[in-house]
Amino acid sequence: MDLKYTPEEEAFRAQVRAFFEAELPADIRDRMRLGKRIRKDDLIRWQQILNRHGWGAVMWPQRFGGNGWNVIQQHIFEEERADIGAPPQNAFSLRMLAPVLMTFANSAQQEYFLPRIISGEDWWCQGYSEPGSGSDLASLRTSAVRQGDRYLVNGQKTWNTLGQYADWIFCLVRTSTEGRPQQGISFLLIDMKSPGITLRPITMLDGEHEINEIWFDNVQVPVQNLVGDENKGWTYAKFLLTHERTNNAGIGSCKRALKRLKEIAGEQIAYGRPLIEDSRFRDRIARVELELMALEITNLRVLSATANESRTLGPEVSVLKIKGSEIQQTLAELQMHALGPDALPYLREALEMDWVADPTFAGHYRPYAPPLSGQYFNLRKTTIYAGSTEIQKNIISQLILGL
Repeated sequence: MDLKYTPEEEAFRAQVRAFFEAELPADIRDRMRLGKRIRKDDLIRWQQILNRHGWGAVMWPQRFGGNGWNVIQQHIFEEERADIGAPPQNAFSLRMLAPVLMTFANSAQQEYFLPRIISGEDWWCQGYSEPGSGSDLASLRTSAVRQGDRYLVNGQKTWNTLGQYADWIFCLVRTSTEGRPQQGISFLLIDMKSPGITLRPITMLDGEHEINEIWFDNVQVPVQNLVGDENKGWTYAKFLLTHERTNNAGIGSCKRALKRLKEIAGEQIAYGRPLIEDSRFRDRIARVELELMALEITNLRVLSATANESRTLGPEVSVLKIKGSEIQQTLAELQMHALGPDALPYLREALEMDWVADPTFAGHYRPYAPPLSGQYFNLRKTTIYAGSTEIQKNIISQLILGL
């Protein structure tokens, strides 16, 4: 694998950068730069802008409306997106559900749902985890009983991300109790406006409403919303999780966080000199930067291998998930350390663009500083979701090392 970008790839990077410079709305860019609160309308507006220019799903094959870009082009796109401060696209719709629909759904489902995803018309969320069924996902109990041309769904999902925005939810449900637990699970697409669905917010450690619990009480779902075969949902769920774990590497976002860390350390004065000149702190930055470089190379190797060999992603994505989530946490921790006491306050009102610091303390609040402690708390979850680090290590030991 050649780790140097070709002249053609560098020209492509310039094209992508010029696009973002020209098309990213200034208000969205400012909110992202300062760590302010991003709303659904901002994300949908950005998705619609991308879609109008044919860049709504750069990771999709052309036959489904994507660009047909190779993995290097996709990597450059994400790297430039993060660096300039464009918001991420809805991964649940574009990077998790969409590959499942492209691979396992029937043509009617593909023709209806995929265009609505790429246009931003439908916002999707995920219904996997349940109380007591997170890491042990196969023990889920939300049931779907078939009655004629409909399923009757009852149960509860939890740790649901941004379901308060969602139009639809893709759910794992139990359609059989016979045999092994994995053999009785199905993959259903459920309209969030269906009678019998109750969404209850869960306030996180940073005070934000990002996740929810969702209750299903005799929710009727048309049988035509079943993806693939009944009781084969575990296969589709594992396929989806490999894509989710690859995305969790977050190379572009980590590079942006590293850049911000260096800026903070260069401005923060410690013992009469910039913190970046402290050898111990500089060594910590160098260490995480080297780890990020190694992760980027590994990520590209994995994606390139699957593209060239026409094989699906496998257990190697667990390596990406573990290291990517740990690097995100480390970068957030180092930013907090670099800011020192200025990182202590977390002010929810500071997430709004019109917030003005109290004049008495204004000197302690850099524009991006108040949200940082909230971001630190938020990123503690990265080693848990999409399969905890402990689960990923089990996968590596069993399927890669053969232990």
